[in-house]
Amino acid sequence: MNLWHKKKNNEHLMLLELSINENDYEFASDIKTALSTAESKLDIVSTRLEEKLECLKKLTPECDKTDYILSACSGAMCGVLDIFLVGKPGESPIGKITDKWFDNRTEDFARLCGWEGEKGNLSSAIRYLEKKFKIPYDQNGIGDIAKELLDLTPTDHHFKSLGHNPTLLGLFFSILDQFRNTSHFIVDGELITLSKFDGEFYLEGRDIPSKLLCGFVNWFGHLISDISGSSSSKGRGMGIPSPFWSWTNDIIAIKKSLKIPVFEFDKSINELALEIYKQGYDARFQTTQAIPVFVNELLVRLIYSIRRVLRYVSVTKKEDRSFVSLWKSCEPFSNATVKRMLTVAHGTFCAIDAGDAIARGFIARGGILNITEFLLRLNIVGIGRFSISLYGEARRGLKRDSIKDDLVILKREKLILVDYVDELKYLAEIYDDQALLSFSNELKESNMYIHAFEKTVILAEKRNVIKDEILRNKADIDSYFKGESTEKNG
Repeated sequence: MNLWHKKKNNEHLMLLELSINENDYEFASDIKTALSTAESKLDIVSTRLEEKLECLKKLTPECDKTDYILSACSGAMCGVLDIFLVGKPGESPIGKITDKWFDNRTEDFARLCGWEGEKGNLSSAIRYLEKKFKIPYDQNGIGDIAKELLDLTPTDHHFKSLGHNPTLLGLFFSILDQFRNTSHFIVDGELITLSKFDGEFYLEGRDIPSKLLCGFVNWFGHLISDISGSSSSKGRGMGIPSPFWSWTNDIIAIKKSLKIPVFEFDKSINELALEIYKQGYDARFQTTQAIPVFVNELLVRLIYSIRRVLRYVSVTKKEDRSFVSLWKSCEPFSNATVKRMLTVAHGTFCAIDAGDAIARGFIARGGILNITEFLLRLNIVGIGRFSISLYGEARRGLKRDSIKDDLVILKREKLILVDYVDELKYLAEIYDDQALLSFSNELKESNMYIHAFEKTVILAEKRNVIKDEILRNKADIDSYFKGESTEKNG
């Protein structure tokens, strides 16, 4: 039993197992079958390699210098827009427009629910919604219990009341309070519960599913009624807390429910969030902060599309143009290039906004950073959007590294398979000699030994026999067996 092998780079590579006996030889497997299998594997590896390369291309941004400059300019422009037109609650030109928009939507919702008051009579619309979507946790500090026990005032009861929080936990406590006719508040780091404060409250519904639905509707409808302030509000009014700062209440509520100690840090952050809310930082103002962030997002995607459309028109012949290819070249949503541009734009926006917030914070307190002033001016929506971009960049970076590792393995595998296929083709060539091996029979069965000798010569050449040692005719054979060649060599 022998192994056919070839020496390459000082290493012996086995391709096929070769068995030789007295009369014949054979491979453990058919060369053609092995070659077909190897070529199939090579095709699969090549396909996978192309797919990985295409995936790597999609994950790799192709931003040029102009893309980076335009993205930074968009972020800087929107940052200036945020400084002068958003600012902080009470000093925001865009905030006034946003407040008016919410006022109109509150009236529209009230009219949808059956309100028939005059347009512009916001207090009437709110009062109607408060009665229609009645809940048991709407204490506003007017009663003695609320004042003494809960320290509630008309300016903070929306924040302290968990049912008024526009979060999942706020929804949970709202439905819980409606089922049990209770009220839950966060006051000085404590979770306080009032039972049956409103003796007239009754949750509609004949069974649990219907009561849950009614509870959700009441929660949502009451939030709409309070989003522009209460019916007794004078001026702007205190809306519902912003979804971002409501988490300070959620943490304390969860810890208290699970009997986990509430730390001073938790209380400090909650007090800071309450102070920010009292300054007018509610859901309406957070919506205002989203406007320059949205403009920045839209502008960058628009810049990307316009540049790619112009490039497409300039490099593509008229007869080759199509809507499909045009959209593929300028689509501003799913490619890594526009995402990298958005990261640059939002990063620039946050840098300018944070710089302004820090400067105003120091000015407000005469050289010492005023945290409240800083947070009132810091665009939380912009910070959140930039964080999403950074997360996306990190995720794509990890995917690229993983694909690069896979590419190294696939390229090595392809190289091995290519060499393997080449060696198999070589084997197929030198051992494709069934017709040549018939020379022995021809010598036995006929007198055409001359043609048989020719076959032995061809066979010897295929087997890489030294040319000087090949017996090419009968005379060479006779001389060899008579010893004449030996004498010459000697």
